[in-house]
Amino acid sequence: MQQLIVPFGTVYGREASLYYLTNEHGMTVALTDLGACIVRVVVPDAAGNRYDVALGFAGAAAYTDNPMCVGAVIGRCANRTKGATFELAGTTYRLSANEGKNNNHSGPKFWHERLWQVVPNTPDDTVAFTLRSQAGDQGFPGAVNATVTYKLTENNELRLYFEAHPSQATIINMATHCYWNLNGHASGSVLDHTLTIDSAQMAEIDNEHIPTGALLPVAGTPFDFAQPRTIGSGAALDLDHAFALTATGHREHAARLVGNVTGITLDLYTTAPSVLAYAGGAFNTPGAKDGATYGPGAGLALEPQHMPDAIHHKEFDQPVFVPNRPYLQRHIFAFGTTA
Repeated sequence: MQQLIVPFGTVYGREASLYYLTNEHGMTVALTDLGACIVRVVVPDAAGNRYDVALGFAGAAAYTDNPMCVGAVIGRCANRTKGATFELAGTTYRLSANEGKNNNHSGPKFWHERLWQVVPNTPDDTVAFTLRSQAGDQGFPGAVNATVTYKLTENNELRLYFEAHPSQATIINMATHCYWNLNGHASGSVLDHTLTIDSAQMAEIDNEHIPTGALLPVAGTPFDFAQPRTIGSGAALDLDHAFALTATGHREHAARLVGNVTGITLDLYTTAPSVLAYAGGAFNTPGAKDGATYGPGAGLALEPQHMPDAIHHKEFDQPVFVPNRPYLQRHIFAFGTTA
């Protein structure tokens, strides 16, 4: 295993860095302390040809204004919060209404647009970043010390360890928001990729993409990915839904994505109670790395997390954590080939 650190550009008056992990099988992962973002994930196909399958940008400055959350770590609370407000222990907390009257991804002071601190003296196969979120940050109660650890294995697995320690009861619902295109990040649409999601139910949403609290069966709908099907034959660009998983506290297989041209496969394992699948229908993003422009459907985000807006729906697993019960989630993106 090799690790390399290179400059990635100056932001906020400080130098951001790019951290490369490379294993013995030709897989390379590039990460930045700007947002703890995933910048590149280069994997081999069955013939040994290498493809960068993660959407990203060429320099740190682009990650300071990243509305599509490319490669991002989302915090303190991923996805939408109805009315940009919630109640906890009898106190009402107000967030910014940055999407109509609702809040999305806890913005506008997004965690993925901040400089994180790199954790020193990690093993050669690991890069870890930490962030201190002060009490009242983004409108949430309590301070939080968050750590995101990335580990590249010799089995072509990218392992993510999310940990957050609050000073008092607060919402924590972090998510990884990397977009995947297994034919190569600049190859166009993912609608011909084959997707499987290990779920029989998805969250019903209203016209603002806020869950109603009901879980609907996916069977017979365009969102039925319980058996392998192409994204385009199903929900296509309308795919922006949370699917219920079996929350066991252990890593469980959640989803599988297969590139139709390269035959590269991605298997997601997670401890999270749901996975949100988003086909990037809102992409209109020039100026990406390698001169690419990302249009609608350029990548699929598979975001393991608690159910969106769970704080308003007690029937969902609650994303409320306290000092003696910190937030801990584990995710694995395992790469292979169909050959």
